[in-house]
Amino acid sequence: MSTDMSTERRPADPSADVLAGDGASRPRAAVHVDSGHRLGAAHPRQEGPTDLRLVPPALAAWATAALMLDVPAGWAVGIVTGAVVLGCVLLRRSRRGLVRLGRPPVAVAALLLCVAASAASAALHGADLRRGPVPGAAREYATVTAEVEVTADPRLTAPRVRGNRAVPPTVLIEADVRRVAEGDGLGVATRTPVFVLVDVGDGAGEEGDRPTGPGPGEEGDRPPRAGPAAARWLRLLPTTRLRVTARSAPPRATGDRVAAVLRVRDGRAGPEVVAGPSAAQRLAGRLRAGLREATDGLPVDARALLPGLVVGDTARITPELEEAFKETDLAHTLAVSGANFTIVLALLLGPPGLAQRIERRGVAPRLGLSLRTTALLGGALALGFVLVCRPDPSVLRAAACGSVALLALATGRRRSLLPALATAVLLLVLYDPWLARSYGFLLSVLATGALLTLAPRWSAALRRRGVPPRLAEALAAAGAAQAVCAPVVAVLSARVSLVGVPCNLLAEFAVAPATVLGFAALATAPFAMPVAKSLAWCGGWPAGWIAGIARAGASLPGAGVDWPGSWAGAALLALLTGGGLLVGRRLLRHPWWCGACAVLLVLAVVQPPPLARVIKGWPPPGWRMVVCDVGQGDALVLAAGEGAGVVVDAGPDPALVDGCLRTLGITRVPLVVLTHFHADHVAGLPGVLRGRAVGAIETTALEEPADQAESVRAQAAARGIPVGHAAAGERRRAGPLSWEVVWPPSGTGPGAVPSASTEGPNDASVTLLVRTAGLRLLLLGDLEPPAQRELARSPAAAELEGVDVLKVAHHGSAHQDPDLIRRVAPRLALISCGADNTYGHPAPSTLAALHGRGTTVLRTDRDGPLAVAGTGGELRVAGD
Repeated sequence: MSTDMSTERRPADPSADVLAGDGASRPRAAVHVDSGHRLGAAHPRQEGPTDLRLVPPALAAWATAALMLDVPAGWAVGIVTGAVVLGCVLLRRSRRGLVRLGRPPVAVAALLLCVAASAASAALHGADLRRGPVPGAAREYATVTAEVEVTADPRLTAPRVRGNRAVPPTVLIEADVRRVAEGDGLGVATRTPVFVLVDVGDGAGEEGDRPTGPGPGEEGDRPPRAGPAAARWLRLLPTTRLRVTARSAPPRATGDRVAAVLRVRDGRAGPEVVAGPSAAQRLAGRLRAGLREATDGLPVDARALLPGLVVGDTARITPELEEAFKETDLAHTLAVSGANFTIVLALLLGPPGLAQRIERRGVAPRLGLSLRTTALLGGALALGFVLVCRPDPSVLRAAACGSVALLALATGRRRSLLPALATAVLLLVLYDPWLARSYGFLLSVLATGALLTLAPRWSAALRRRGVPPRLAEALAAAGAAQAVCAPVVAVLSARVSLVGVPCNLLAEFAVAPATVLGFAALATAPFAMPVAKSLAWCGGWPAGWIAGIARAGASLPGAGVDWPGSWAGAALLALLTGGGLLVGRRLLRHPWWCGACAVLLVLAVVQPPPLARVIKGWPPPGWRMVVCDVGQGDALVLAAGEGAGVVVDAGPDPALVDGCLRTLGITRVPLVVLTHFHADHVAGLPGVLRGRAVGAIETTALEEPADQAESVRAQAAARGIPVGHAAAGERRRAGPLSWEVVWPPSGTGPGAVPSASTEGPNDASVTLLVRTAGLRLLLLGDLEPPAQRELARSPAAAELEGVDVLKVAHHGSAHQDPDLIRRVAPRLALISCGADNTYGHPAPSTLAALHGRGTTVLRTDRDGPLAVAGTGGELRVAGD
C-alpha cells in the first residue's frame, strides 16, 4: 500500500528561513508548510493564521530575566510567589467557568507563570555572582589559588597602546571557579563565573597586523601570532580544569555575567591542568584543528574567514579585516549564524525553497529515512552543531529554533516559524537568563523576526512593481534585517553603515557554497586531509569574495556615518528609518524619483574628491600640511604632489591614520618618517601602508623601545620597503616639498655613545625643517628640553628663527625650552593631543609661552584635524 507523501503546492514565503539569519540579511526561501505524514494522511493540514500566542510570554520572560539578574533574593522570591499565585488564581477561575477558556485570563495566567519561571531562573543565576568566596576576594583584590573549568575557547586580546607603550595582548579565558584554596588544600566548592587574564610575557602578538605582501587581502595583514607560552594556553579546550594562582579584582562593568577577573601575572610556564577536556570536546577540538590545517595554504583572507564562517573560529581574523566587516555590516559572517545551520539542515532535509516537497529532497529521503528518523538525525546534527561551533547566542538561538521545527516535523504538526522562534526564545532565556542581556542574541532574534514578518510583505510589494522575484526576495530580506537591526548596531558601534544592504546582497550568494565546502572540509579533515585541503581550496574562493566585498565597501569614503552610540540615538534612528520607509513606499510609485535618490546615495557613499571638496570644504584647496586627529599621538601629512604625501609619524591607531589619508586622497607615500619608536607614533604604521605605494621608511637611529623598532622593521621587510636612519644635515625633496633633518646628530644610534641630550627615545626624535610654497614648518617630534637646548645651539639654529608653523613637541607637554620657543617665534603653533587625555596635554605653561609670543595655537583635541594652506605671504589654517 502506497501513501502520497507530497504536500500541496503554495507560493513560497521568501522570509521563512528555517533558522533565518542572525543580524544581517540572508534571504532564504519558504518553509511555512505542514507535513502530511501524521496518521498516514495523504495531504497536509492547511496552515491557518500565524499563531502568536507564545510571543507575549516569550517577550515577558525575556524582559523579566534582563531585570531580575541583579535583584536581591528577597525581592525575587516575592515576585515569583506573586506571579505564581496570581496565575493559578486565573487558571482556577477559568476551569470553574467563571471566565471562558481561551479568553484573556488564560493568556495572562500563562504569561505570569512564564514570568515566574524566568524570575526564578534569573535570580538563581544572578546569585552565582554573589555567593561563595570569589566575590569577596575580588572586592579586596586578594590573591587566590583556585581550580577553574574552562567554558569557552581561550583567545588573545587585541594589542593596545597605553601612553607611549604598546601593551602586548593577553590570553583571555572564560571559566567557572569550581574550588578555592583554603589553608593548605582546595576545599571550598563553588561555581562562580570569572574571566582569567594570563600575562604570558613572551611576545605574544608582537607580530600583530604585520603585512607580508604588497596589498590588503594578499599575504599581508597577518593576525597576531602567539608566542610559545601563549600557544599552550590557547590550546585549552572547554571543560578542561586548571589550577591557577591569580590576583582577583571586580569586573569593570556592573551587570556582567562574571563575578571577578583573575589575573595570572606569569603564565610563561603554561597552564597547570588538573583534568583534561571531555571526550566530546576533544572530538570537537580535533575537528576545528583539522579545518585550520586544511585552510593553511589559502590566501590570508580566505584562511581567516573560512573557519570563522563554518565553526566561528576567528583566531586568524586581523583587526583590519574585522573593522572592514563591521563597516559593511558583514560582521555576522565572521561568526556562525542561524543561516549556517539552515544550510546544513538543507543538506539533510532538502532546499528550503522547495518546502512543499521538503521530505523528497536532500540526503534523508534518498536514504529512505522516515520523518521521525530524519527529525532525530536533525536533532543530533543540531547538538553537534552547537558542540563544534560553541554555544554563542546566535548558535543557541538557531539550534533551539531548528529543534522546535524538527519536533514539529516528527509529530506532523505545523512548522510555522514564529511560534518556533518564540519557543526558542522562551526556552533559552529560562535556560540561560544572561542571554536576555546579550546584544548578539538580541540581533539574532530581531533579524529572524524581520525575515519572518517584514520580508515577505516587502518582497510581494517589490514583485508587484515589476522587480524580478529572486531580486525582490533578496532586497526585501536584506532591507528588513538592516532596518530592524540598525538601531542596535548603532548602539554598539556609534555608526550607521550606508553600504550594508548592497554589501550583503553581493556577499549573499557566496555564503552557501563557502559554508557547504567548509563543513565538507571539516568532516573529511580527520581521515582524508588531502581531500579536505581540496575542499577548503574550493571554499576559499567564495570566502575570499566575501572578504573582498567587505574591504571594497569599507574603503569607500562614505561607507558609514557617525551616530550617537546610545539608546536615545537608537530610538532616533528607528524613527528616521520608519519615516524613510513611509516615504519610500510613495517613492516606489515614481521611478524617476527613485533613480534620483539612488544617485544621491551613490554620490554620498563614493564621495568623488572634487564634489566632496566642494560640499565639505575638506581638504582645503592648496593644503600644504595636515595634522591628523589620531587621539593621543602624532600623525602629519605633507603634500608632495597629486595623490602623494610624505607622512611624518603614524599615530597609535591604524584605522585613524588610514582614514585621515583616505580623506586627503593619498595613494602614494614617497617617504614615511617615524620620529622615534614610541607606540603613539608608530603603532598606526599598518594603516599608512594599507593599500598605498610606499617608497621608503626613515627613522631615528636610536631603536628604543626595541619591540616597536622590531615591529617596524618586520612590517617594512614584509613589503620590501627600505628602512634608513635620518641624521642632521640630510636634505631631501619630493615634488614641491623639500626638507632638512636638523636633529638628531649623526652620532646617535646603535653602538654609539649618546650625548646627554639623546639618552632617551624622545630626545632622539627626528626633527624636520620643511619648506613648501614659501612656508617654513618646524616639526619637533617629542623633543625634551635637553635636546631642544642643544638644537638651539646647533649649526641649524639660525634657520629656525621666525618659522611660519611649529608642530609643538610632545603633544604640548610642560617639558619645553622657553629659549627655543623665543628663537622660533612661530606665527602658528599646532598641537596633536587626545581629547580628555590623562596627561594634561597641552600644559597651561606651554600655551601661555606660545600666546606670549603672539602665536596662534590650534589643537586637535578641540579643533579636529588641521590643514595648513596658503603661501609665505598668506598663511591659512582650516579644520575639518
